[in-house]
Amino acid sequence: METLEGPELCFPQLLNDSCRKLMPPQSDAMLIHILLCFISVLTAALNLLVIISISHFRQLHSPTNLLILSLAVSDFIVGLLLMPVEILSTEACWFLGDLMCALYYFVEFIITSSSVGNMVLISIDRFLAICDPLLYTTRVTLDRTKVCVCLCWICSVLYNSLILKDFLRHPASQNSCYGECVVFLNYITGIVDFVFTFISPITVIIVLYMRVFVVAVSQARAMRSHITAVTLQRSGKVTAKKSEMKAARTLGVVVVVFLTCLCPYYIHSFVGQNTLFGVTSVSLENWLFYFNSCLNPLVYAFCYPWFLKSMKLIVTFEILQPDSCDANIL
Repeated sequence: METLEGPELCFPQLLNDSCRKLMPPQSDAMLIHILLCFISVLTAALNLLVIISISHFRQLHSPTNLLILSLAVSDFIVGLLLMPVEILSTEACWFLGDLMCALYYFVEFIITSSSVGNMVLISIDRFLAICDPLLYTTRVTLDRTKVCVCLCWICSVLYNSLILKDFLRHPASQNSCYGECVVFLNYITGIVDFVFTFISPITVIIVLYMRVFVVAVSQARAMRSHITAVTLQRSGKVTAKKSEMKAARTLGVVVVVFLTCLCPYYIHSFVGQNTLFGVTSVSLENWLFYFNSCLNPLVYAFCYPWFLKSMKLIVTFEILQPDSCDANIL
Protein backbone atom coordinates (compact mmCIF):
# COMPACT_ATOMS: atom_id res chain seq x y z
CA MET A 1 0.00 0.00 0.00
CA GLU A 2 1.47 3.36 -1.07
CA THR A 3 1.97 6.01 1.55
CA LEU A 4 0.76 9.58 1.33
CA GLU A 5 3.19 12.25 0.19
CA GLY A 6 4.31 15.10 2.41
CA PRO A 7 1.42 17.34 3.45
CA GLU A 8 0.78 20.70 1.80
CA LEU A 9 -1.27 23.60 3.14
CA CYS A 10 -4.88 24.01 2.04
CA PHE A 11 -4.44 27.80 2.22
CA PRO A 12 -0.72 28.63 1.76
CA GLN A 13 -1.28 32.29 2.67
CA LEU A 14 -2.29 31.22 6.19
CA LEU A 15 0.92 29.54 7.31
CA ASN A 16 0.00 28.91 10.94
CA ASP A 17 -3.78 28.53 10.67
CA SER A 18 -4.30 26.48 7.51
CA CYS A 19 -5.15 22.78 7.53
CA ARG A 20 -2.86 20.42 5.66
CA LYS A 21 -3.74 18.52 2.51
CA LEU A 22 -3.59 14.77 2.21
CA MET A 23 -2.02 14.18 -1.18
CA PRO A 24 -2.37 10.61 -2.52
CA PRO A 25 -0.30 9.52 -5.53
CA GLN A 26 -1.50 11.27 -8.68
CA SER A 27 -2.52 8.09 -10.50
CA ASP A 28 -4.54 6.84 -7.52
CA ALA A 29 -6.22 10.23 -7.01
CA MET A 30 -7.34 10.39 -10.65
CA LEU A 31 -8.74 6.85 -10.55
CA ILE A 32 -10.58 7.50 -7.28
CA HIS A 33 -12.09 10.75 -8.58
CA ILE A 34 -13.30 9.10 -11.80
CA LEU A 35 -14.85 6.19 -9.90
CA LEU A 36 -16.58 8.42 -7.34
CA CYS A 37 -17.88 10.77 -10.04
CA PHE A 38 -19.31 7.82 -11.95
CA ILE A 39 -21.06 6.52 -8.82
CA SER A 40 -22.46 10.00 -8.11
CA VAL A 41 -23.87 10.45 -11.63
CA LEU A 42 -25.25 6.90 -11.70
CA THR A 43 -26.92 7.35 -8.30
CA ALA A 44 -28.62 10.60 -9.30
CA ALA A 45 -29.70 9.27 -12.70
CA LEU A 46 -31.14 5.96 -11.49
CA ASN A 47 -33.06 7.52 -8.61
CA LEU A 48 -34.38 10.24 -10.91
CA LEU A 49 -35.79 7.47 -13.12
CA VAL A 50 -37.49 5.93 -10.08
CA ILE A 51 -38.96 9.31 -9.11
CA ILE A 52 -40.27 10.01 -12.62
CA SER A 53 -41.67 6.48 -12.98
CA ILE A 54 -43.69 6.44 -9.78
CA SER A 55 -44.80 10.07 -10.15
CA HIS A 56 -45.86 9.80 -13.80
CA PHE A 57 -47.53 6.41 -14.23
CA ARG A 58 -50.90 6.07 -12.49
CA GLN A 59 -50.58 2.29 -12.14
CA LEU A 60 -47.67 2.87 -9.78
CA HIS A 61 -49.62 5.15 -7.43
CA SER A 62 -49.80 2.75 -4.49
CA PRO A 63 -48.88 3.15 -0.81
CA THR A 64 -45.84 0.88 -1.13
CA ASN A 65 -44.54 2.71 -4.20
CA LEU A 66 -45.06 6.03 -2.45
CA LEU A 67 -42.64 4.87 0.24
CA ILE A 68 -40.20 3.82 -2.48
CA LEU A 69 -40.62 7.28 -4.02
CA SER A 70 -39.78 8.96 -0.72
CA LEU A 71 -36.67 6.80 -0.36
CA ALA A 72 -35.68 7.59 -3.97
CA VAL A 73 -35.92 11.33 -3.26
CA SER A 74 -33.44 11.04 -0.39
CA ASP A 75 -31.16 8.82 -2.51
CA PHE A 76 -31.35 11.33 -5.38
CA ILE A 77 -30.21 14.14 -3.05
CA VAL A 78 -27.30 11.96 -1.97
CA GLY A 79 -26.18 11.50 -5.58
CA LEU A 80 -26.84 15.08 -6.64
CA LEU A 81 -25.44 16.99 -3.63
CA LEU A 82 -23.74 14.93 -0.93
CA MET A 83 -21.53 12.77 -3.14
CA PRO A 84 -20.12 15.69 -5.20
CA VAL A 85 -19.29 17.63 -2.03
CA GLU A 86 -17.57 14.57 -0.59
CA ILE A 87 -15.55 14.25 -3.80
CA LEU A 88 -14.45 17.90 -3.55
CA SER A 89 -13.14 17.30 -0.04
CA THR A 90 -11.02 14.22 -0.82
CA GLU A 91 -7.83 16.23 -0.18
CA ALA A 92 -8.95 16.95 3.42
CA CYS A 93 -9.55 20.60 2.59
CA TRP A 94 -12.86 22.47 2.82
CA PHE A 95 -13.00 25.36 0.34
CA LEU A 96 -16.74 26.13 0.42
CA GLY A 97 -16.92 28.28 3.57
CA ASP A 98 -18.62 27.95 6.93
CA LEU A 99 -22.17 28.48 5.66
CA MET A 100 -21.91 25.64 3.15
CA CYS A 101 -20.29 23.47 5.83
CA ALA A 102 -23.31 23.97 8.10
CA LEU A 103 -25.73 23.39 5.20
CA TYR A 104 -23.90 20.24 4.12
CA TYR A 105 -24.13 18.61 7.53
CA PHE A 106 -27.70 19.72 8.03
CA VAL A 107 -28.73 18.10 4.73
CA GLU A 108 -26.67 14.96 5.45
CA PHE A 109 -28.23 14.47 8.88
CA ILE A 110 -31.74 15.04 7.47
CA ILE A 111 -31.16 12.53 4.66
CA THR A 112 -29.81 9.95 7.10
CA SER A 113 -32.77 10.33 9.47
CA SER A 114 -35.37 10.37 6.69
CA SER A 115 -33.84 7.28 5.05
CA VAL A 116 -34.03 5.39 8.34
CA GLY A 117 -37.61 6.61 8.79
CA ASN A 118 -38.55 5.46 5.29
CA MET A 119 -37.10 2.03 6.01
CA VAL A 120 -39.22 1.78 9.15
CA LEU A 121 -42.34 2.74 7.18
CA ILE A 122 -41.50 0.17 4.49
CA SER A 123 -41.12 -2.51 7.16
CA ILE A 124 -44.48 -1.58 8.71
CA ASP A 125 -46.11 -1.62 5.27
CA ARG A 126 -44.81 -5.12 4.48
CA PHE A 127 -45.72 -6.36 7.97
CA LEU A 128 -49.34 -5.28 7.53
CA ALA A 129 -49.52 -6.57 3.95
CA ILE A 130 -48.23 -10.04 4.80
CA CYS A 131 -49.45 -10.58 8.36
CA ASP A 132 -52.84 -8.89 8.10
CA PRO A 133 -53.81 -8.86 4.40
CA LEU A 134 -57.58 -8.58 4.96
CA LEU A 135 -57.29 -5.24 6.74
CA TYR A 136 -54.31 -3.95 4.74
CA THR A 137 -56.32 -2.13 2.07
CA THR A 138 -58.48 -0.38 4.69
CA ARG A 139 -55.64 0.49 7.07
CA VAL A 140 -53.01 1.47 4.51
CA THR A 141 -54.42 4.02 2.07
CA LEU A 142 -52.65 6.41 -0.27
CA ASP A 143 -53.68 9.45 1.76
CA ARG A 144 -52.51 7.96 5.04
CA THR A 145 -49.21 6.98 3.47
CA LYS A 146 -48.73 10.54 2.19
CA VAL A 147 -49.30 11.85 5.71
CA CYS A 148 -46.77 9.37 7.13
CA VAL A 149 -44.16 10.30 4.52
CA CYS A 150 -44.63 14.03 5.16
CA LEU A 151 -44.37 13.48 8.92
CA CYS A 152 -41.20 11.46 8.40
CA TRP A 153 -39.51 14.34 6.57
CA ILE A 154 -40.87 17.05 8.88
CA CYS A 155 -39.78 15.19 12.01
CA SER A 156 -36.36 14.62 10.47
CA VAL A 157 -35.92 18.34 9.81
CA LEU A 158 -37.11 19.36 13.28
CA TYR A 159 -35.08 16.68 15.07
CA ASN A 160 -31.82 17.55 13.32
CA SER A 161 -32.46 21.27 13.74
CA LEU A 162 -32.57 20.59 17.47
CA ILE A 163 -29.44 18.45 17.80
CA LEU A 164 -27.43 20.70 15.44
CA LYS A 165 -28.69 24.06 16.71
CA ASP A 166 -25.34 25.13 18.24
CA PHE A 167 -23.40 23.99 15.19
CA LEU A 168 -25.76 25.81 12.81
CA ARG A 169 -25.25 29.04 14.77
CA HIS A 170 -21.44 28.77 14.87
CA PRO A 171 -20.30 26.23 12.25
CA ALA A 172 -16.59 27.16 12.55
CA SER A 173 -16.37 26.96 16.34
CA GLN A 174 -15.26 23.31 16.33
CA ASN A 175 -12.65 23.58 13.59
CA SER A 176 -9.01 23.14 14.65
CA CYS A 177 -7.63 24.87 11.55
CA TYR A 178 -8.75 26.96 8.58
CA GLY A 179 -10.08 24.74 5.81
CA GLU A 180 -11.70 22.17 8.07
CA CYS A 181 -15.39 21.22 8.32
CA VAL A 182 -16.35 19.11 11.31
CA VAL A 183 -19.32 18.81 13.63
CA PHE A 184 -19.04 17.50 17.18
CA LEU A 185 -22.00 16.24 19.17
CA ASN A 186 -21.53 16.18 22.93
CA TYR A 187 -21.75 12.86 24.75
CA ILE A 188 -25.41 13.15 25.78
CA THR A 189 -26.56 14.34 22.34
CA GLY A 190 -24.51 11.60 20.70
CA ILE A 191 -26.12 8.90 22.84
CA VAL A 192 -29.63 10.26 22.15
CA ASP A 193 -28.96 10.45 18.41
CA PHE A 194 -27.47 6.93 18.38
CA VAL A 195 -30.57 5.54 20.11
CA PHE A 196 -33.19 7.47 18.12
CA THR A 197 -31.70 7.16 14.64
CA PHE A 198 -29.99 3.77 14.89
CA ILE A 199 -30.81 1.42 17.78
CA SER A 200 -34.59 2.01 17.99
CA PRO A 201 -35.42 1.99 14.25
CA ILE A 202 -33.08 -0.92 13.53
CA THR A 203 -34.76 -2.93 16.30
CA VAL A 204 -38.21 -2.17 14.87
CA ILE A 205 -37.11 -3.11 11.35
CA ILE A 206 -35.52 -6.40 12.42
CA VAL A 207 -38.48 -7.43 14.61
CA LEU A 208 -41.05 -6.66 11.89
CA TYR A 209 -39.14 -8.45 9.14
CA MET A 210 -38.53 -11.47 11.36
CA ARG A 211 -42.30 -11.66 11.82
CA VAL A 212 -42.82 -11.27 8.05
CA PHE A 213 -40.27 -14.03 7.43
CA VAL A 214 -41.98 -16.40 9.85
CA VAL A 215 -45.39 -15.79 8.25
CA ALA A 216 -43.96 -16.14 4.73
CA VAL A 217 -42.31 -19.46 5.61
CA SER A 218 -45.48 -20.81 7.20
CA GLN A 219 -47.55 -19.82 4.16
CA ALA A 220 -45.02 -21.42 1.80
CA ARG A 221 -45.22 -24.65 3.79
CA ALA A 222 -49.01 -24.49 3.70
CA MET A 223 -48.99 -24.16 -0.08
CA ARG A 224 -46.53 -27.01 -0.48
CA SER A 225 -48.72 -29.21 1.72
CA HIS A 226 -51.74 -28.46 -0.51
CA ILE A 227 -53.95 -27.22 2.29
CA THR A 228 -57.47 -26.88 0.96
CA ALA A 229 -59.48 -23.68 0.94
CA VAL A 230 -61.95 -25.20 3.40
CA THR A 231 -59.19 -25.86 5.89
CA LEU A 232 -57.93 -22.32 5.47
CA GLN A 233 -61.37 -20.92 6.18
CA ARG A 234 -61.83 -23.06 9.26
CA SER A 235 -58.47 -22.10 10.69
CA GLY A 236 -59.12 -18.44 9.95
CA LYS A 237 -55.87 -18.02 8.02
CA VAL A 238 -55.53 -15.91 4.92
CA THR A 239 -52.72 -16.37 2.45
CA ALA A 240 -51.13 -13.15 1.25
CA LYS A 241 -51.22 -12.45 -2.44
CA LYS A 242 -48.26 -13.59 -4.49
CA SER A 243 -47.51 -10.00 -5.54
CA GLU A 244 -47.37 -8.90 -1.91
CA MET A 245 -44.95 -11.72 -1.09
CA LYS A 246 -42.71 -10.71 -3.99
CA ALA A 247 -42.78 -7.10 -2.84
CA ALA A 248 -41.87 -8.24 0.67
CA ARG A 249 -38.87 -10.17 -0.66
CA THR A 250 -37.70 -7.28 -2.83
CA LEU A 251 -38.05 -4.67 -0.10
CA GLY A 252 -36.49 -7.13 2.32
CA VAL A 253 -33.38 -7.10 0.12
CA VAL A 254 -33.47 -3.28 0.15
CA VAL A 255 -33.69 -3.26 3.95
CA VAL A 256 -30.82 -5.77 4.37
CA VAL A 257 -28.60 -3.78 1.98
CA PHE A 258 -29.51 -0.57 3.84
CA LEU A 259 -28.62 -2.06 7.24
CA THR A 260 -25.34 -3.43 5.86
CA CYS A 261 -24.34 0.01 4.61
CA LEU A 262 -25.68 1.93 7.61
CA CYS A 263 -24.15 -0.08 10.47
CA PRO A 264 -20.46 0.74 9.73
CA TYR A 265 -21.39 4.44 9.41
CA TYR A 266 -22.96 4.62 12.87
CA ILE A 267 -20.61 2.19 14.60
CA HIS A 268 -17.56 4.10 13.40
CA SER A 269 -18.98 7.47 14.41
CA PHE A 270 -20.00 6.20 17.84
CA VAL A 271 -17.13 3.83 18.71
CA GLY A 272 -14.28 5.00 16.52
CA GLN A 273 -14.26 8.74 17.03
CA ASN A 274 -17.11 9.06 19.49
CA THR A 275 -19.45 11.58 17.90
CA LEU A 276 -17.04 13.53 15.69
CA PHE A 277 -17.97 13.81 12.01
CA GLY A 278 -15.63 15.33 9.44
CA VAL A 279 -15.89 15.65 5.67
CA THR A 280 -12.29 16.78 5.42
CA SER A 281 -11.04 13.21 5.66
CA VAL A 282 -12.14 10.58 3.15
CA SER A 283 -14.30 8.11 5.05
CA LEU A 284 -14.96 4.62 3.75
CA GLU A 285 -17.97 4.41 6.09
CA ASN A 286 -19.49 7.57 4.57
CA TRP A 287 -19.07 6.30 1.04
CA LEU A 288 -20.46 2.89 1.92
CA PHE A 289 -23.58 4.62 3.27
CA TYR A 290 -23.78 6.83 0.18
CA PHE A 291 -23.30 3.83 -2.13
CA ASN A 292 -26.49 2.34 -0.69
CA SER A 293 -28.35 5.10 -2.53
CA CYS A 294 -26.99 3.70 -5.79
CA LEU A 295 -27.81 0.09 -4.91
CA ASN A 296 -31.53 0.66 -4.18
CA PRO A 297 -32.61 1.41 -7.78
CA LEU A 298 -30.43 -1.48 -9.00
CA VAL A 299 -32.42 -3.79 -6.72
CA TYR A 300 -35.65 -2.41 -8.22
CA ALA A 301 -34.29 -2.99 -11.75
CA PHE A 302 -33.58 -6.66 -11.04
CA CYS A 303 -36.74 -7.38 -9.02
CA TYR A 304 -39.43 -5.07 -10.41
CA PRO A 305 -40.36 -5.52 -14.11
CA TRP A 306 -42.31 -2.25 -13.98
CA PHE A 307 -39.11 -0.29 -13.36
CA LEU A 308 -37.44 -1.60 -16.52
CA LYS A 309 -40.61 -0.95 -18.57
CA SER A 310 -41.03 2.58 -17.23
CA MET A 311 -37.32 3.30 -17.70
CA LYS A 312 -37.59 2.30 -21.36
CA LEU A 313 -40.56 4.66 -21.83
CA ILE A 314 -38.67 7.48 -20.14
CA VAL A 315 -35.35 7.21 -22.01
CA THR A 316 -37.17 6.87 -25.35
CA PHE A 317 -39.29 9.97 -24.48
CA GLU A 318 -42.52 8.05 -24.93
CA ILE A 319 -43.78 9.58 -21.69
CA LEU A 320 -44.16 12.86 -23.60
CA GLN A 321 -47.00 11.35 -25.61
CA PRO A 322 -50.60 12.14 -24.60
CA ASP A 323 -52.11 9.78 -22.02
CA SER A 324 -48.74 8.10 -21.43
CA CYS A 325 -49.45 8.24 -17.70
CA ASP A 326 -52.14 5.58 -18.25
CA ALA A 327 -49.75 3.15 -19.94
CA ASN A 328 -49.92 -0.46 -18.82
CA ILE A 329 -46.55 -1.26 -17.25
CA LEU A 330 -47.53 -3.80 -14.57
